[in-house]
Formats: sequence, structure tokens, C-alpha cells
Amino acid sequence: MSTYQRIKQFLIGRPIATKYAHGERLNVPFGLAVFASDAMSSVAYATEEVLLVLILAGSIAAYGKLLPISLALILLMVIIAFSYRQTIYAYPNNGGTYVVSKDNLGPVAGQVAGAALLIDYVLTVAVSIAAGVQAIVSINNDVQPYAVPIACAAILFLGIMNMRGAKESGLVFAIPTYGFVLFVFILIIKAILMGWHEHITPNLPPADMSHSLGAFLILRGFAASCTALTGTEAIANGVSAFKEPEARNASRALIGMVTLLGIMFFGLSWAAWHNGIVPMNSEAEGYRTVLAQIAAMEFGADSIFYKATLMMTAGILFLAANTAFADFPRLASFIAKDGYLPRQLSSLGDRLVFQNGILLLAFVSMGIIITFKADTHLLIPLYALGVFVGFTLSQFGMAVHFGKIKFINNTRFAKDKVEGEPVNVAAHSKAIRKLNLQQIVSIFGGLCTTVVAGILLVTKWSEKAYLVVFAMIGLIGIFQLINSYYKRLGKALTVTPTDVITTDAHMTTILLIPRLHRGVLQAISYAQKATPDCQAVHVSLDPEHAKNLKSEWVRLGIAMPLVVLDSPYRSVIEPIGRYVDELLQTKKNMMVTVIVPQAVTKKWWLQWLHGNAAIGLKAMLGSRRNVIITNIRYLTDAESQPQMADSPKAESTSPLEETD
Repeated sequence: MSTYQRIKQFLIGRPIATKYAHGERLNVPFGLAVFASDAMSSVAYATEEVLLVLILAGSIAAYGKLLPISLALILLMVIIAFSYRQTIYAYPNNGGTYVVSKDNLGPVAGQVAGAALLIDYVLTVAVSIAAGVQAIVSINNDVQPYAVPIACAAILFLGIMNMRGAKESGLVFAIPTYGFVLFVFILIIKAILMGWHEHITPNLPPADMSHSLGAFLILRGFAASCTALTGTEAIANGVSAFKEPEARNASRALIGMVTLLGIMFFGLSWAAWHNGIVPMNSEAEGYRTVLAQIAAMEFGADSIFYKATLMMTAGILFLAANTAFADFPRLASFIAKDGYLPRQLSSLGDRLVFQNGILLLAFVSMGIIITFKADTHLLIPLYALGVFVGFTLSQFGMAVHFGKIKFINNTRFAKDKVEGEPVNVAAHSKAIRKLNLQQIVSIFGGLCTTVVAGILLVTKWSEKAYLVVFAMIGLIGIFQLINSYYKRLGKALTVTPTDVITTDAHMTTILLIPRLHRGVLQAISYAQKATPDCQAVHVSLDPEHAKNLKSEWVRLGIAMPLVVLDSPYRSVIEPIGRYVDELLQTKKNMMVTVIVPQAVTKKWWLQWLHGNAAIGLKAMLGSRRNVIITNIRYLTDAESQPQMADSPKAESTSPLEETD
């Protein structure tokens, strides 16, 4: 096992065989921890984001709109959840927003949905991690200068844990997820029990003259609350990650998530309103989030419950990004299978997860964190727009899906009647009524989310929400470029009736000889047995060394012609390139095999003591037609004689790793 393999197994564990994939699936509690942490964690900052908008008016009347906005959001939450529950049963094999949109509204709608969700998942990681850092800052303001390094370290940790597999990550993440839910429920119950006193009047900042209580301010506050809905689509996108029966378990997890989310969000909003909590400036001394202020008021700032609540809040905010780590790679794999993203993203790794997607998400989200300096308030305006675009397309897609099923049922029913087959009119009518209801719910939900998406775009446009729109357009453009390339490649490589296997190809082999030693002698032996037309080639950088090589070649009686190429500019690569080009031009359909002896050391650090001209040779020869590159590897050790690896082993590849 190489050093790289040892490090990899230490970080992500031993590979898991495909036949054990069923054992990596999640039950409902662990599924909630993996897929619902984003949605449930949003209650830690959603109320604060609404208040940040409402207090701009500087009036008690505006502040009082917090609870009506919270109720409106819960209603929208129920509508979206009901729609996604239908999606789970209609597409139990990981349908999700992308597949629903693509199958029912066309490939363009699928690409829009895919781009919107991919961007939103990146922002989910950035916002969640940044919010987690702010929770830590609420505990200790001295760590504020280290916000970005802490955030990047958290993303790396989440990436490594997710590469260990869904089951293992679910076990680790269940503790902070349910710990957060427990402490929030305790906080809400404590606020209710102690809340019989009169409502505390908030100490509002001076009114911003450019903002007044009106429809636009209320809509903007509602748009801010919609950050609590991000992640509600995650379970529908990852149905196959649940244990059998997948659809039923995923549906239960969805219902559990929405129930907990609704109670926690409204409970914390009520506690904030009742206690007159006002958001603080994040750069102010002694900064505390709204949740931290509620906990300090109810438990006391020096109490264990206060510190435990903030620690659990920081934990779930960090782990909220896990929802994106669970869903982004799956979504990317669907898009990659359709040819709109690199195919490597559709491959399962050693631990039965899409590790390439996990790595991509980790590095892109770290770039966002660094760019926006882990500032939650700068990131949140970019958040939620993408997911509501996905909500809209998904629900209209489900409306079309139910319409298709209704059409098929009606057609089959009419055909059976015409052909005299027995029909059950009552059962058919009942099925059609159910489909009509499902279609109406999907259309109504789609209209609601369309309105919300419009509200988000308009109210957050001045806060750089247009960046999300431009990013979506750019990503869709990338989809088209990648798909166009794959189509051209497929067309170029498709075998047609006029294609024939070339039988008149001419083969020749050249063996690169840096110097004579036992490893090279083994390579000569292999080359002589492998092909009758073989010649040795040496690039002369030192005339004296070339002269000695010729003498040694004759003394050993090697039955292979030796060609010495002069290199006046001391380059090994260019003379070989010119010589190969000359060979290719000698005959039609000429194919040249280049054999390169490669030293393999027992210790990885000893590899640096050997030449590495093969990297340049690979780059230079790899783009030439009819050129095959073969590595002949030999083991070498300073304390023993060189010997051929695997007695001997020829690795025929396009890449070259090293010449010695």
C-alpha cells in the first residue's frame, strides 16, 4: 500500500464493496440528521434576518409584523412539503427537482433547475458555515479575526466526514442536530412558561428615512424569512439514500423535518417578539445573535444552558452545510450522466459516495467564504433565490406529471370501454379525482413559489441578488459547452458501417536509453521479446557519455540498433519528438510505440532522487496520433540489486511517469 493510500484510508476509511451498499442506507432519524440539518438550522438566523428588515422602519408597528410573516412562511412551508411528498412517491428513485423538471418541462427547464440548486447548495455551505462562525463569535468575540480560517477548516472537516460514507456521517451528525432541537425546544418552553408577563417594548434604532412600513418592506421581510425553507427539497433529492421502503421512510423524514422546523421557527420568533429582542451590529463589542439574546434572557448569560445552547447552535450551523454535501454530489451526478457536467462527477468512490462532487463543493464554497470574508449578512441576500426557482419548476413539473398520468388513465379507460373490456367506473372516477386534486395542489404551490421567487429577486436585487442570476446563466452556458463537446466526441467516435479495422498498419518501437544499467537491460529484454522491429534511442547531452554508451553496447553484444540523437540545446524531449515525427512520416498508417524505463523506489521520498523527464515526454507525445507510450518499471534499492517490478511489468499507458 502506498503512502497516499494509507493517508486516504486513515481519513475516509477502507473501501466498501458494492454488494454492501444496502448497509450504508439511512433510517429516518439518521436521514433527518443528514438531509434536514440545513432546514432546521435556519431557525438560528431566519428570525434575525426578518427583524433586520423590519427595524429599518423604526416603528413598533413594523416590528409587530414578525409574527404574521412567520405564520405566512409556515403556510408556504406546508404547501412546499406537500408537493415534495408527492414527488417522493412519484419519483422514488432519486427524482428530485432536476429530474422532475427535465422529464416534464423539458431539458432546458431541467438545466435551469439544476443550475439554481447547484448554486444554492454552494451558498448553503457558505451561509451555514459563516453563521456557525458567528455563533462562536457570540460566545467569544476574540475569535472574530480568525473567522475565515475557522470556516475553511469546518468545510474541510465536513468534506472528509462525507467522504467516509452516508451512514458514518449520519451517526456523527445526529448528536449536534438533535442536541440543537432539544435545546431550542427547552428554550421555547422556558420562554412560554416565563412569558406570562407583558410584552417587552423593543428599543428600536432610529428609523431609516428611506424605509417606511408598507407593502414593499413587509414583502422584503417575508423574503428574508424564506431562508428557513432552503433544504426542504433535500430529502426528495436523496430518496435512495434511505432504507427500504425508501419512499415511505423519506416521506416520514420530510414530515418530521417540516413539523420540527415550523415549531422551532415560530417559537423563536414569538420569543424574540415577546421579549423585545432587536438584532445587534455584528461588529459591535459584545455582539450576540438574536438566538443568543433570547437564551441569555431566559437562562442567564453565565448559565450552562446558555453556553450549551450556543454550542449546539454553532454545531448544527456548521453541520447544516452537510445537507449540501449530501445533495450536491447526487444532483451533480444526475446532471453529469445527462452529459452536462464532467462524467467524473457521476462516479462512486471507494466509500460509495460521489467523492468528486464532495471535493468540488468543498473547494468552491471555500472560495465563496474567502471572497465574502465569512460575513453572514453579505451572503444571505444571495441565498434562497435559487432554491425557489427549483421549487417553482418542480411543482409545475409535478402538475404536468399528474396531467400525463390522467391522460394515460383516461385513454386506457376509453379503449377498454370500446373493446368491451370490463371497467370499474367508480374506481376510475376516484383515481381521476385524486389526480385532479394533486394537480391543483401542485399548480397552486407553483404559483406561490413563483410569487416568492419574484419577491426575492426584486427585494434583494439591490443587495446583489443579481449575482445569482448571472451565475445561473453562466452555469447553464457551461452545461451547453460540456454537452456540445460530449455530443461531438460521441459522433466522432461512433462506429459506422464504413469503418473497418486497419490491417495494413506498420509498427515500430523505440526504447529510450538514458544509460546502461541492470534495469535498462531488463527493459531491452522485454522490448526484444515484445516486437521484432525495435531500436534503442539515446539523446546525447554529453559526447563522452554517448561514446562510452556505444562502446558498452558493442561489448555486451546487444542485438538491437542504437540511435544516438544530438541535442545542441541540452533538451531530452525535443529531439525525441522530432525523431518520432520522422518515423511517423516514413510509411502510411505507421504506429510508433515509445518504451520508457521507469525507476520505482521502495520509499516514496527517494523518488525525488531520480530524473523525471517522462512528464515532459507525456505532454509532448500524448497529443500525437498513432503514438503509444509504455512504461517499463523496475524496482531499485540502494541496499540491493535492481530488479524488474513484477518480473517484469509493462504498463502501457498514454501518460509517462518518469525516466531515469
